[in-house]
Amino acid sequence: MKGIKRYLESRIGTYGFFFEDLNGGFSYGYNENVQMVAAGCMKLPIAVSVIKDVERGRLTFLDKVKIDQEDKVYGTGIIHEFNDREYTIFELLVAMLIQSDNTAANKLIDIVGMDRINEDIKTLGLKNTSLNRKTSDERSASKGIENVTSALDLSKIWKHLHESTFLDEKNSTMLIDILRRQQKKNKLGLYIPDDLKYEISSKSGDKNGVENDTALIQLSKGNFVFTMMSLAVPNSVYGTVTLAKSGKMMWDEISNHWN
Repeated sequence: MKGIKRYLESRIGTYGFFFEDLNGGFSYGYNENVQMVAAGCMKLPIAVSVIKDVERGRLTFLDKVKIDQEDKVYGTGIIHEFNDREYTIFELLVAMLIQSDNTAANKLIDIVGMDRINEDIKTLGLKNTSLNRKTSDERSASKGIENVTSALDLSKIWKHLHESTFLDEKNSTMLIDILRRQQKKNKLGLYIPDDLKYEISSKSGDKNGVENDTALIQLSKGNFVFTMMSLAVPNSVYGTVTLAKSGKMMWDEISNHWN
């Protein structure tokens, strides 16, 4: 993993990563506690909090929510393309995770409440993570208000899911399975063999100057977490290439040094 650190030190921008073997306990990090812009990766802790509210009995996955024109926001996702209609909580959850749908994310934030989501973030032990605005609140963004997290914090969420230490086992497994279907695997998972890509659960995020990805990799040889975050990258292609190359180096380490 030291090779990844050396590589990132040679690249333009600021990077942080964290790797952990969840079975053997080996971990390695670089700037893993540096707070960075979460972008779409913020939808992972939001999802955990939504599911926790179902466990608390405040919601059910089949509760229906109306999405009106004023709820729709653009950017990532597809709900904004449809006519006004009702969606279940589960449909919004899946849209937020698989398509990174901003309309779904904002509606779920409204339903659960920003304060409750941030309380759950603290309970999870995420010291560098805070939900400070809705996912597409450009007015707040223009004032420098961002949702923030760190490579270590995102990795901790996967560990909680893998070990069912925050959500129950059924819901932890469900969330991991949904994130296996995450459409974008062109960053950390790009160079992982195609027949193993389904073993990767991931959530990526990006915006101007930011390329992030966090993944849980479940294989016969072990279970691994790998998260990379970035700031001030020159452009999206440069950032994506950097994450993909780092992901390949990580994969080579697993292939060569884990049995």
